[in-house]
Amino acid sequence: MMQKGSSFSLESSVSGYFDDDGRIRRTGTLMSASAHIITAVIGSGVLSLAWCFAQLGWITGTLLLAVFAIITWFTCLLLTDCYRYPDPVTGTRNYSYMQAVKVNLGGFSYKLCGISQYGTQVGATIGYTITSAISMAAIKRSNCFHKHGHNNGCHTLNNSYLLIFASIEIVLSQIPKFHKLTFVSIFATIMSFGYSSIGIALSIAKIAGGAHSKTSLTGVPVGPDMSGMEKMWNIFSAIGDIAFAYSFSLVLLEIQDTLKSSPSENKVMKKASTIGVAVSTLLYTLCGVLGYATFGNDASGNYLTGFGFYEPFWLIDIGNMCVVLHLLGAYQVLIQPFFAFVEDWSHKKWPESRFIEKEYYIGSYSLNLFRLTWRTMYVILVTIVAMIFPFFNSFLGLIGAATYWPLTVYFPIEMYISQAKIQRRCFTWIWLKILSLTCLIVALLAAAGSIRGLAVSVSDFELFHSMS
Repeated sequence: MMQKGSSFSLESSVSGYFDDDGRIRRTGTLMSASAHIITAVIGSGVLSLAWCFAQLGWITGTLLLAVFAIITWFTCLLLTDCYRYPDPVTGTRNYSYMQAVKVNLGGFSYKLCGISQYGTQVGATIGYTITSAISMAAIKRSNCFHKHGHNNGCHTLNNSYLLIFASIEIVLSQIPKFHKLTFVSIFATIMSFGYSSIGIALSIAKIAGGAHSKTSLTGVPVGPDMSGMEKMWNIFSAIGDIAFAYSFSLVLLEIQDTLKSSPSENKVMKKASTIGVAVSTLLYTLCGVLGYATFGNDASGNYLTGFGFYEPFWLIDIGNMCVVLHLLGAYQVLIQPFFAFVEDWSHKKWPESRFIEKEYYIGSYSLNLFRLTWRTMYVILVTIVAMIFPFFNSFLGLIGAATYWPLTVYFPIEMYISQAKIQRRCFTWIWLKILSLTCLIVALLAAAGSIRGLAVSVSDFELFHSMS
């Protein structure tokens, strides 16, 4: 018969494996959370910031980077306190962004949040698939230019590279939970530093070599090659690109749900958000400023794949490979919450289904046939869309512009007002509402620019196919 003392000891030992919500104890740290954020924030779009500076100029470009960094950092601090409800330290956990919106703001906001969040995540994975294929094709083109000269077309189709990327993602998509992505995120973060550093180093080398490109305080001037209307649309698009570059709020609470409960999750997540935004802003500023100084008003959308540089070809190849490896990890960081949503819904809908519920263990790895089947089908469908709509990246700009305001600004502010019980028409309530309204106006302008950019991309795509 077990004695009372040993029973208590066993109970304490077992409870040591679980958190206060009965789930297996979380092991996330400040380092892992910071890595997740940097992986989610920094995309290959960092290499397009030189183009943004070319449209906005030195003054507005630098100012907007700082403004969006501060706004994103501030709203993320508000959002971290919504992980638990009603108390940010001792309240009940919200496992996802949508769940936090539901308990704080109700059903309609919950549905709007779901459409915004999952639409962005699905759209981003399509965009990542296209961008990775372009980077892989750029490696082949770089070698071709080195061998045959810069005047050679060196054209190559992207479909085979889309299939390579999809094959790897099918394997990575079998990682069962967000909590298991720490190594993937750390590796992806290293890769993002890799290609950003290569872009920065190549820019410095070209400037040191005597490159003098035309820049200005206000960007590309209006003239024979640029109408006033064209300039306005490009400015709107550039604003949208910079705003979307800071959008990681949609996975912030899922990242926070990986953290150990001591010290408190909101305290650690505030530090991780500060680190993530600071590091991202530093890289964005260096890439944008140095890229613009190097290429001036002729800066391309991506100076690794757009061949702003041709030599050293091997370094450009390494940079593009780093982009691919980073996006392999970023794809998973962004889409795991959507995977979890579909699988949780399926578990509740068909709780008796062995196909959905049964777990098969191969050593320490858990295999589920439903997870294997549906996630594989998801990656295949995303790849098919990427093949059919190679101009989808323009559409992604529209998605980013449309969802930046609700996910990064509106919901965090409204949840903070609700949870902190801020009185209507008091000073804090008024300035938070003004901030939200200002960001809405900016998002609408960016969306207008993205719609126009999408129309131009579709027109160019149709013209290309009609001529070929």
